[in-house]
Amino acid sequence: MSKTAYLSSAYLAPIQYYQKLASYPQCVIEKYDHYIKQTYRNRCYIAGAEGIHNLTIPITKPSTEKCYMRDIQISEHGNWQHMHWNAIISAYNNTPYFEFYESDFAPFYHNNKYQYLCDFNEALQELICKLIDLDINYTYTKEYKEAFSEAEIDFREIIHPKKDFSIADKEFDVVPYYQIFQEKHGFIPNLSIIDLLFNKGPESIFYLDKSLINQIK
Repeated sequence: MSKTAYLSSAYLAPIQYYQKLASYPQCVIEKYDHYIKQTYRNRCYIAGAEGIHNLTIPITKPSTEKCYMRDIQISEHGNWQHMHWNAIISAYNNTPYFEFYESDFAPFYHNNKYQYLCDFNEALQELICKLIDLDINYTYTKEYKEAFSEAEIDFREIIHPKKDFSIADKEFDVVPYYQIFQEKHGFIPNLSIIDLLFNKGPESIFYLDKSLINQIK
């Protein structure tokens, strides 16, 4: 029986998230969940000279008490694009593959093309999958998914920055790879996918395969 993974929308999602995209025959991205603060929906984690750095996109919510993720807009206040891009350059400018991918990512931080967070996340995800050479089959929900069959696995809140992935996700195994600040901080697992991409380049897809504990069909 072919399995399907359900995921939340995520900004430069962690390696754990991309492992699901790489290993499940079908993935579904949830757009009708209620927006929750302090999740990967609008934040990611990278590693720089000072250790782990959190990048958060400021958002604007509708005036209603609860709102769908699909309706969350990117705030025009502040200079977050400039700050995020500078942080990414500072963290990864000396990695083996940053110069090869810099021009692909730069446009996302130098214009205001995207109004909605979901659209911004989706565009980045499509770019990353292309760069990793990850051919995935995914769709989006048309309403909030509540009931799941045995072949449907709900990772929407399992992949969460406040949850210990080694306990919450038995399919994900940490396979260390070279990180540019590793001698200073040691290996830091499950950072944003760009940490893997800028350090390992074309080999990233093989790392995602190695991080899968059990074969998924």
